[in-house]
Amino acid sequence: MNFIFISPSFPHTYWQFCDRLKKSGARVLGIGDAPFDSLEIPLRNALTEYYRVDTLEDYEQVYRAVAFFAFRYGRIDWLESNNEYWLEQDARLRKDFNITTGVWPADLESWKHKSAMKPVYRSAGVPTARSTRVTTREAAREFLEQVGGYPLIVKPDVGVGAANTWKLNSDADTDAFFSQLPAVPYVMEEFVEGDICSYDAIVSSASEPLFESMTVWPPSIADIVNQGLDLSYYTAASMPDALRELGRRTVRAFRVRSRFVHLEFFRMSKARPGLGGVGDFVALEVNMRPAGGYTPDMMNFAHSTDVYQIWADMVTKDRTDRPDSGDHHFCVYASRKDQHRYLHSHEEILSRYGDRIVMCERMPQLMWETMGCQMYTAHAYSMDEVSEFIHFVHERAPEE
Repeated sequence: MNFIFISPSFPHTYWQFCDRLKKSGARVLGIGDAPFDSLEIPLRNALTEYYRVDTLEDYEQVYRAVAFFAFRYGRIDWLESNNEYWLEQDARLRKDFNITTGVWPADLESWKHKSAMKPVYRSAGVPTARSTRVTTREAAREFLEQVGGYPLIVKPDVGVGAANTWKLNSDADTDAFFSQLPAVPYVMEEFVEGDICSYDAIVSSASEPLFESMTVWPPSIADIVNQGLDLSYYTAASMPDALRELGRRTVRAFRVRSRFVHLEFFRMSKARPGLGGVGDFVALEVNMRPAGGYTPDMMNFAHSTDVYQIWADMVTKDRTDRPDSGDHHFCVYASRKDQHRYLHSHEEILSRYGDRIVMCERMPQLMWETMGCQMYTAHAYSMDEVSEFIHFVHERAPEE
């Protein structure tokens, strides 16, 4: 099997996807813009060959790289980046080289556009917040009446993460937004109060889950970015049956096959007429790639498993023989930003939590706004332990 992995060095833990593919018998061919000498040694060892381009943004350069590999090794069986940013380019390359193990451009409408996701959710009976495309101030006023008032959320119809997302709390906020209406298409959505819980899964070619997990995120990544707040989140020991059912229904409705997916839902903390009650799950959006940052590693720690191997099993044999470990607990992430002063030192955190710490490192600068500058990730065996760890890492020093 010839597998082309696009941008295998970012995030840096993605070397593990390549490593498990090689161990499962695939020939792994890398294309990226990082110099070969800068690649981590485990990644270099996993790649049969690496083709460096000046920039992955230049489709012609990447196309020539794929063509070179096809000439040198024969038909390309798989091409994937596991990265939302390259989703459209991956699809275009598959179409151009007739690679049938993944989606082509025509399949991406409901995967990329938030407005196109809503009808798919409704067709599957999955509750989702009401939304509308942003057009005129009058249309916004009509939508506001429809959903029963503020607050509202406005965000790009196509976008990754929380960039350029705003919460509108009043007519003044709405007027200000429309006075500087962005050039790109936007959607307006009713505000749902609650935690964001992701259904993360590796699914087979028959849309059947080979692995499932739940991670609980803060209510607003947008606030993390816009207000410079500290980030914390955790992978849970188990998943509620209600979320499992909605996640599986969503996978089938979006015709997801042979992928690692990250599907976001609200777990409502406040009832909303026409949507649901406290504790109900409401669909937010689909992301057809693994959860961001080091969340796949957190799944491994929480479930005592190897999601990279399960994914490689899916690719190479469309199933996995890896049994459930039976050892499930929490894995919690908490990070700090350089502009804040904290009560407890780095050394105190390491001393207090000792062997509970499973990851501790500086994050790449590209991720500082969302993921923080310095992160700590630890085992926890109860929600009380999760909360205590987050509090200890985030507690601020008194103002002088």
